[in-house]
Amino acid sequence: MERYATDRRSLEATCDVERFSAGGPGGQHSNKRDTAVRITHRPTGLVATATERRSQKQNLDEAFARMAAKLEERQRPRRSRKRTRPTRGSIRRRLKRKKQKSEKKALRRAPNRHD
Repeated sequence: MERYATDRRSLEATCDVERFSAGGPGGQHSNKRDTAVRITHRPTGLVATATERRSQKQNLDEAFARMAAKLEERQRPRRSRKRTRPTRGSIRRRLKRKKQKSEKKALRRAPNRHD
Protein backbone atom coordinates (compact mmCIF):
# COMPACT_ATOMS: atom_id res chain seq x y z
CA MET A 1 0.00 0.00 0.00
CA GLU A 2 1.33 3.39 -0.93
CA ARG A 3 1.87 5.91 1.88
CA TYR A 4 0.78 9.51 1.40
CA ALA A 5 1.95 12.47 3.46
CA THR A 6 -0.86 14.14 5.41
CA ASP A 7 0.83 17.43 6.36
CA ARG A 8 -0.68 20.62 4.96
CA ARG A 9 2.23 21.48 2.63
CA SER A 10 2.23 18.04 0.97
CA LEU A 11 -1.56 18.08 0.62
CA GLU A 12 -1.48 21.51 -1.03
CA ALA A 13 1.01 20.15 -3.57
CA THR A 14 -1.03 17.03 -4.40
CA CYS A 15 -4.60 18.36 -4.22
CA ASP A 16 -6.77 20.33 -6.63
CA VAL A 17 -8.75 23.07 -4.89
CA GLU A 18 -12.15 24.05 -6.25
CA ARG A 19 -14.19 26.92 -4.86
CA PHE A 20 -17.93 27.15 -5.34
CA SER A 21 -20.99 28.85 -3.98
CA ALA A 22 -22.54 27.04 -1.05
CA GLY A 23 -26.25 27.57 -0.56
CA GLY A 24 -27.97 27.23 2.76
CA PRO A 25 -27.61 29.09 6.04
CA GLY A 26 -24.98 31.78 6.51
CA GLY A 27 -26.69 34.73 4.97
CA GLN A 28 -25.98 36.71 1.87
CA HIS A 29 -22.21 36.56 2.33
CA SER A 30 -22.25 32.76 2.18
CA ASN A 31 -24.72 32.57 -0.67
CA LYS A 32 -23.20 35.26 -2.94
CA ARG A 33 -19.53 34.47 -2.51
CA ASP A 34 -17.67 31.31 -3.44
CA THR A 35 -17.09 30.31 0.18
CA ALA A 36 -17.41 26.54 -0.16
CA VAL A 37 -14.28 24.50 -0.88
CA ARG A 38 -13.84 21.08 -2.46
CA ILE A 39 -10.40 19.52 -2.61
CA THR A 40 -9.49 16.43 -4.61
CA HIS A 41 -6.41 14.35 -3.86
CA ARG A 42 -5.01 13.61 -7.33
CA PRO A 43 -3.17 10.33 -6.54
CA THR A 44 -6.14 8.64 -4.83
CA GLY A 45 -9.18 10.53 -6.12
CA LEU A 46 -10.44 11.17 -2.57
CA VAL A 47 -12.64 14.26 -2.19
CA ALA A 48 -13.18 16.45 0.88
CA THR A 49 -15.70 19.29 1.01
CA ALA A 50 -16.34 22.05 3.54
CA THR A 51 -19.31 24.42 3.32
CA GLU A 52 -20.14 25.18 6.96
CA ARG A 53 -18.26 28.45 7.52
CA ARG A 54 -18.88 31.86 5.99
CA SER A 55 -15.17 32.32 5.40
CA GLN A 56 -13.47 30.63 2.47
CA LYS A 57 -10.20 30.36 4.41
CA GLN A 58 -11.91 28.59 7.33
CA ASN A 59 -13.59 26.19 4.89
CA LEU A 60 -10.25 25.57 3.17
CA ASP A 61 -8.60 24.74 6.51
CA GLU A 62 -11.49 22.41 7.40
CA ALA A 63 -11.34 20.66 4.00
CA PHE A 64 -7.59 20.03 4.35
CA ALA A 65 -8.13 18.67 7.87
CA ARG A 66 -10.82 16.30 6.54
CA MET A 67 -8.58 15.19 3.69
CA ALA A 68 -5.73 14.45 6.10
CA ALA A 69 -8.12 12.40 8.27
CA LYS A 70 -9.38 10.46 5.23
CA LEU A 71 -5.85 9.67 4.07
CA GLU A 72 -4.78 8.56 7.55
CA GLU A 73 -7.84 6.30 7.82
CA ARG A 74 -7.12 4.82 4.40
CA GLN A 75 -3.48 4.13 5.32
CA ARG A 76 -4.29 2.49 8.66
CA PRO A 77 -3.55 -1.24 8.46
CA ARG A 78 -6.62 -3.43 8.67
CA ARG A 79 -6.62 -6.02 11.42
CA SER A 80 -7.80 -9.44 10.36
CA ARG A 81 -10.63 -10.97 12.32
CA LYS A 82 -9.78 -13.88 14.57
CA ARG A 83 -12.06 -16.81 13.95
CA THR A 84 -13.76 -18.05 17.07
CA ARG A 85 -15.60 -21.24 17.84
CA PRO A 86 -19.08 -21.25 19.30
CA THR A 87 -19.10 -21.99 23.01
CA ARG A 88 -20.30 -25.35 24.31
CA GLY A 89 -23.27 -23.65 25.91
CA SER A 90 -24.36 -22.00 22.66
CA ILE A 91 -24.01 -25.31 20.80
CA ARG A 92 -26.09 -27.04 23.48
CA ARG A 93 -28.79 -24.35 23.33
CA ARG A 94 -28.94 -24.48 19.53
CA LEU A 95 -29.30 -28.27 19.51
CA LYS A 96 -31.96 -28.09 22.23
CA ARG A 97 -34.00 -25.60 20.16
CA LYS A 98 -33.64 -27.82 17.07
CA LYS A 99 -34.85 -30.85 19.01
CA GLN A 100 -37.83 -28.94 20.43
CA LYS A 101 -38.75 -27.73 16.96
CA SER A 102 -38.56 -31.22 15.46
CA GLU A 103 -40.71 -32.64 18.30
CA LYS A 104 -43.27 -29.92 17.71
CA LYS A 105 -43.38 -30.73 14.01
CA ALA A 106 -43.62 -34.44 14.74
CA LEU A 107 -46.82 -33.78 16.70
CA ARG A 108 -48.38 -32.22 13.59
CA ARG A 109 -47.95 -35.39 11.56
CA ALA A 110 -50.74 -37.89 11.27
CA PRO A 111 -50.34 -40.80 13.67
CA ASN A 112 -48.75 -43.93 12.23
CA ARG A 113 -51.45 -46.67 12.35
CA HIS A 114 -50.63 -50.28 11.65
CA ASP A 115 -53.84 -52.28 12.28
